[in-house]
Amino acid sequence: MKIPSLARLVASLFASVLTAAAQDAGAAKSDLSRTPATHMAPYNVDETVSPKTHTLFMGADVDLSLDRDLYRVHDVVGSSWVVDIGGRDRVISAKEAPQHLKITPSLKLTEASVTITGFVRMQSYSFDNDPSVRLTRGLNQSAVSNIDLQARANDFQARADTMGNHALGGAGFLAGSDDQFSSQALITAANHGASASTSTTGTNVLPDMKIDIFHSAAPYIFNNPTQIANTQVAQVQARTAADQTLNGNEPTGKIVSGGMDAIDVSFDARSPKLLRDPYVITMTKFRTKTSKPGVVQNLIYAKSLDAIDEHVSHIHFTEEGFPEGYELIDFQLHIYNRGVELATNVAQDRVELTRDEAFEYVKMEYLGTHTKDTLPPAPAMGKLPPELPSLLAEGKYAKTYYVKVSRDGYGEVAFSDESCRNEVRDPYLKAIVRNLRFKPALDHGKPVDGIASLSLSKLQI
Repeated sequence: MKIPSLARLVASLFASVLTAAAQDAGAAKSDLSRTPATHMAPYNVDETVSPKTHTLFMGADVDLSLDRDLYRVHDVVGSSWVVDIGGRDRVISAKEAPQHLKITPSLKLTEASVTITGFVRMQSYSFDNDPSVRLTRGLNQSAVSNIDLQARANDFQARADTMGNHALGGAGFLAGSDDQFSSQALITAANHGASASTSTTGTNVLPDMKIDIFHSAAPYIFNNPTQIANTQVAQVQARTAADQTLNGNEPTGKIVSGGMDAIDVSFDARSPKLLRDPYVITMTKFRTKTSKPGVVQNLIYAKSLDAIDEHVSHIHFTEEGFPEGYELIDFQLHIYNRGVELATNVAQDRVELTRDEAFEYVKMEYLGTHTKDTLPPAPAMGKLPPELPSLLAEGKYAKTYYVKVSRDGYGEVAFSDESCRNEVRDPYLKAIVRNLRFKPALDHGKPVDGIASLSLSKLQI
C-alpha cells in the first residue's frame, strides 16, 4: 500500500508544479503584452551547461619597500619595477640600488588565463661564466700572444742573420741600430761589462776600438770582438723568442667554471583574451655551497613581455645573479597583466571552477573579511555581452540603474529611479542583470536584501 501512496504523492506534486508553471507562464505572457516593443534583441545566456570558467590558484602579491612604506607593484618596464606613489607611476630600477621586496602568497580567482606549453627551466651558466666562452676567450688571447711572439722571433732571427751575413758589408754592422733604448739593449750592454758603451748606431763598441765602417775591410768589421759578441747575443735572443712561441698556443687565465650561476627559462604562451601589458615574475629558492643546513635564499626576477593573444608567443630569458654551483630548491613562474595576476596551467594549487562555484568562493571570502560591516550590495562578477561596449559608445544604457539584490547576491529587478518605483522592462538590460552576481548587502556582517546602483559604463568585474 505504501508504493501506490508514494506514487500518488509524486503525481500530485508533479501536477502542482505543472499548474504553477502554467500560471507563471500566463502571468509572464500578460506582462509581456503590456511591455512596449523594443528593437534590441534579448541577450540569451545558455544555462544548460556549466563549463569551468574560472581558476582559483595560489598567486603572489609583490610590494616594494621605499622609505619604510610598502607600494604594490603594478607593472614592469624592462626589468624595473613600477609602483604608484602619490598618484603617479614611478619606475624603480634594481640596478641603481638594492631593492627590498615583500612577497605575499595569496589565493586568487581569475577568469582570464594563460596557457603555457613547452615550459623548460634548467640551471645554466651566465655568459661570462660559461666554460665555452672562457675557452674561446683563452684561445683568442693565446692566438694573439702567439702571433706577437712569432713576429718577435722572426725579428730577432732576421737581425741575427743580417749581422752574420758578410755579403751585406757595413749593413750587417748597422743591424740592431733601431734598438738603442729597449730593455734588451740595456741587458746586452750589461753583458759586455760596465766599460762597454753604445754608439749612436745602436751597436756596442769596446774601449779604444776605432772602426770606420765605410773604409775598413769587411772581415775586420765582422771579426772584431764587439761584432762577434753582438751576433752571439742576437742568436740567443732569436732562439729564446722561438722557444717562447712554442708556448704561445696555450690558453691563459681561468678556463674551468666554478659551477652554474644562472637559470635558462623558455616556454610558449597564448591567451584567449588580448594581454596588452603582460610581464613575468619568477621566484627562485636556492642554497649555496656554503649554506648552513636549513638556510635557503631567494632571488626575484622580473621581465616585461610583448603582447600575448590567441597566437603562440615564444618567450625565452636567462636569469643571472646566482652564486656559482648553487642548488635549486624551488622555482615559481607568475604572469601578470597591468598589475593583475593571471592563472596559468603551471600555477601552484590550481583548481578550476564553474561560474557558480567561483561566485560562492567570492561570497565566502567577502563575508569572511567583513564580519561586522554594514555595506550596500556591489557588482562582483558576470559575463557581459560582447556588443555592450559598442552600445555604450553610442550613448545607450549610459544612465545609472538600481537593482534589487537578494541576500544570496542575485540581481532580481532593475529600476530607473533610486526609489525603485519605475521598473526597467528592457529585455536586453534584464538579461544583463540576471547574468550579474553581486556581493550581497551586509547588516553588521550578515547578508540581507539590498539595492545596488549599477552603471554599465563604469562596471569593472
